[in-house]
Amino acid sequence: MKSLPFVALVALQLAFAPTAEAKLSKAESAMTGTVAAEQDRSLALLERLVNQNSGSLNLEGVEKVGTMMRAELEPLGFRVEWKPMRDTGRAGHLIATHTGRPDGKRLLLIAHLDTVFEPDSPFQKFTRKGDMGEGPGAGDDKGGMVVIVAALRAMQAAGTLKDANIEIHMTGDEEDSGSPIEKARADLIAAGKRSDVALDFEGLVRDNGADMGSVARRSSDSWTVTATGKSAHSSGIFSAAAGDGAIYELTRIVHRFRTELPEPNLTFNVGLIAGGQQADLDAGGIRATVSGKTNIIAPVAVARGDLRALSPEQIERVKAKMAAIVADHAPGTDAKIAFDPGGYPSMAPTDGNRALLAKLNGVNRDLGLAEMAPLDPLKRGAGDISFVAADVDGLAGLGPYSTGDHAPGEAVDIPSISRQATRAAILMSRLSAEKR
Repeated sequence: MKSLPFVALVALQLAFAPTAEAKLSKAESAMTGTVAAEQDRSLALLERLVNQNSGSLNLEGVEKVGTMMRAELEPLGFRVEWKPMRDTGRAGHLIATHTGRPDGKRLLLIAHLDTVFEPDSPFQKFTRKGDMGEGPGAGDDKGGMVVIVAALRAMQAAGTLKDANIEIHMTGDEEDSGSPIEKARADLIAAGKRSDVALDFEGLVRDNGADMGSVARRSSDSWTVTATGKSAHSSGIFSAAAGDGAIYELTRIVHRFRTELPEPNLTFNVGLIAGGQQADLDAGGIRATVSGKTNIIAPVAVARGDLRALSPEQIERVKAKMAAIVADHAPGTDAKIAFDPGGYPSMAPTDGNRALLAKLNGVNRDLGLAEMAPLDPLKRGAGDISFVAADVDGLAGLGPYSTGDHAPGEAVDIPSISRQATRAAILMSRLSAEKR
C-alpha cells in the first residue's frame, strides 16, 4: 500500500485519536482540518524565519523577522505596529491587535523574534531531518510564532477569529533584553494590565514523553559578590595582622550560600569566579582579567551567578539571606553583594493559571488527547510572560516541542507544531467567546 502524505497522516492521527469523550463543535473540527491541511505552509514559513538570522544583537535581522510576521498577521485583520527600541540597544517589538466583540475576553499572545544565535554563529540554516526541523531558533521561538500563525489561520477559516479580541506581542530581545528593562518591557506590561488571559508561545515541555502544562515560570536575577582583604606576604595568612585574604573570604561566602540557602523551587548558580592581586570584570560581567602570585595574599576576589525563584516573596527572602551571609565576613576582610537591575520576575502557580490549564485539558479531552499535568517549575526557565503574571492569568509552553535549545543542533519536533496549533486555536476560540 502506498504511504500516505504527512499532512494526511496528521489529519488521521487527530481524527482517529481516542474519542470516548470527544465533542468538538463544527467550527472546532474545521480548525483541526485547516491546521493539518496547512502543515506544508507552516513548515515553509518556519524555514523562511529560521534562515533569517535574528540574534538579539542583529538589530536589522530582528526587524526583518518582524516584517515577515507583519506579512502573516495583516491579512488576518490585525493592525500591526513596529515599536522601535534602539535606545535600549535592541531592535524593537512587533505589536499586533485584532478587535472583536466588545464584551469578549481579551487575549494576550506572547512570543519573541530574536534568537541566541548571532550572525557569527556557524549554525545558521534550516534543515529537515525526518520529523525534526533543525535550525537556529527552530523551536525557540520561531516555531512558536509559526504555531500562532497556524492557529489564527485556522480560526479565520472556521469563523471564530472575527469576534476575538487578541493582542500579540513579539519581543525582539527576549534572549538578551534591552536596558533599562523597565522601558524594554513597558508595552508588554501595559498589555497585561488590559488583558484577561495571557498565552505564552515558547516551547512545550515534555516529561517522560508526556506533554506538560506550564502554569509557572521561575524568576531570573544575577548577582555579584566582591570580597576584599589585605595584600601581604603569604607567610602571614590567617594572622591577626593579615587576616584570611579575599579568596578565602569569597570561598567561605559561596560555601555558606550552598549550605544555608537551599529550599524548594530555588536554584542559585555560581557562573564565574576570580581572585588574586588584581581581578577585574568586563563591562558585561562575563569575562574576568586576573593576575597574582602564590606568595601574595589576594586582596580581591569576585564571583557572579544567578538566582531563580518561584514567587516575589521567595526572591526577596533569599536576597535578604544572601546579604546577611555576605555582611558576616571573616577577620581582616570585607565583602559586598550587588544584584543586577533588570532581572526577570517570576510567574507563580496561581489558582487562575491552574484554571486555564483545566480549560486546555478540556480541549485535550475533546480532541481525544491525554490531559497535561502541571510541569514542575524547576524544569522551566524564565520568560516574557512573567512580566504580566502579576496582572493576568496565564499559561506558558504553547509553542512546539524542541530539543537542544540555545545550542547548535536545536531542532523542533514537526508533528508538535500541528498539535500545538490545534490546541491553541480551539482554546483561543473558546476563551474569546467568554464574556469579560
